[in-house]
Amino acid sequence: MMEKIKLSQAVIVEGKYDKIKLSDILDAFIVETNGFQIFKDKQRLAFIKKLASERGIIILTDSDHAGFMIRNYIKSGVPEDKITNVYIPDILGKEKRKSEPSKEGKLGVEGMSAEVILKALERAGVTAEKKVNENPVTKYDLYEAGFSGTPNAKQNKKKLLEYLKLPEYLSTHSMLTYINNSMSREEFFELIKDL
Repeated sequence: MMEKIKLSQAVIVEGKYDKIKLSDILDAFIVETNGFQIFKDKQRLAFIKKLASERGIIILTDSDHAGFMIRNYIKSGVPEDKITNVYIPDILGKEKRKSEPSKEGKLGVEGMSAEVILKALERAGVTAEKKVNENPVTKYDLYEAGFSGTPNAKQNKKKLLEYLKLPEYLSTHSMLTYINNSMSREEFFELIKDL
């Protein structure tokens, strides 16, 4: 198994299969646009803008027409200096899980090899972050603090997400990734004292 590349920027992808693919390669906060749903989801777009202002974003969409529409929509609402555009090459084929190739016949992010994705990141000037959170917040910490697996966990988590200005439907796993990428363990426990 290859060592994952740690990135400080959030990575924006189209769908869950892209996210699964990148999760094997990158140690980063990965956010899905849910395809064209991003055009109607103001909360998700606001979240992407927040991530862009806090840490910068990497947009890694498919190289077909739809991918560029989504990319351009996000770019229209985020300052240029907060975006790194990563482009995958046009490679014809079909993803293993699909019975038919896409309309344009090109492989998407999920169909790319790890090597091709790493090369695309390198071409865009994306480099690994050296900072490592030596003492991250764990799932057990969230349980102990009442944000997961306890009777009031749902309400507590909702309050925390509101305070952090994160989408209310963010999974506990994604919330934990966000916490560990944006603050130290000490900062987290200091923050929840005030909640």
